[in-house]
Amino acid sequence: MFLAKEADQLQVPVHETSFTPEELLELLSFFESEEQVSSNSSLEGLSRGIYSPDERKQRRKVSNRESAKQSRWRKKRHLENLTDQVYRLNIENRRLKHRLSLIINQYHVAWQENERLRSESDALRAKLLDLYWTSATMQCNHDNSRHSYQVLISSKQTN
Repeated sequence: MFLAKEADQLQVPVHETSFTPEELLELLSFFESEEQVSSNSSLEGLSRGIYSPDERKQRRKVSNRESAKQSRWRKKRHLENLTDQVYRLNIENRRLKHRLSLIINQYHVAWQENERLRSESDALRAKLLDLYWTSATMQCNHDNSRHSYQVLISSKQTN
């Protein structure tokens, strides 16, 4: 059986076997392992047989670091997306406030025009009523004058 030290002394060309020196050491440690791994064992059981506890601990640290790095990257992307959304919503908010301001100004202009027209309508209504009274008075005076004239003529004819 080979020991890890003996594997270091072996000079197997990596390019011929397509294994890295680290992978070769892992394979050798697998064969040197006292634990026999059955063909239907789990992947975790296989890794326990291949790696020493320190190596597993080191690999777990690397895996956790990578996982934390990916988590930080996702968090950063999420924060950037939220920041972009806040920026877009602030722009939309300013646009809507400007639009509201324009509509309020249009409302005030329309309200003032309506008040002016209402006042003008009231003034015209008062003038029209005044004209009706004047016309009625003149009509009444005219009718009284005609009646008086007819009474005068009829009284002359009777005399």
